[in-house]
Amino acid sequence: MIPGVTKSNSGIEEISWNILGQIYVPKQKSDSSMAWHATLPKGTFVPPHIHPTQDEFIYVLEGRFDVLLNGVETYAEPGDLIRLPKGIPHGIYNKTQGAIKCLFWVAPTRKLFDLFWALHNLGPEPNPADVVAISAKHEVDFLPPEED
Repeated sequence: MIPGVTKSNSGIEEISWNILGQIYVPKQKSDSSMAWHATLPKGTFVPPHIHPTQDEFIYVLEGRFDVLLNGVETYAEPGDLIRLPKGIPHGIYNKTQGAIKCLFWVAPTRKLFDLFWALHNLGPEPNPADVVAISAKHEVDFLPPEED
């Protein structure tokens, strides 16, 4: 990791990914961890999935997350830290009328940086099956939708 300060309105190497309508700006990357600022517009979400090789954390800066953590519904507001241990299914949802801003990080980084490049390059309206397949190749496993 290169020492220094990543300024508030930029990311490392000026990278900004559009991941399924959410904006991710990487702030730090090394083999042992990666952090990124995320903006999730109203109505966006990340459906239930598992990181089999990483612990994930979300520090909420603005807005309210609805969280599904290992089958239990909860929520997080500004100042709250969401802890998502590896191997535990989780999904995050913005059901509010405003954007959510937060800081994510994972440890270790593994293939997540490359996953975000792959998803960013899919374009504005990717096929969900492609998202699931690409994610699985990068160690993120989406769960099948629940039957009604």
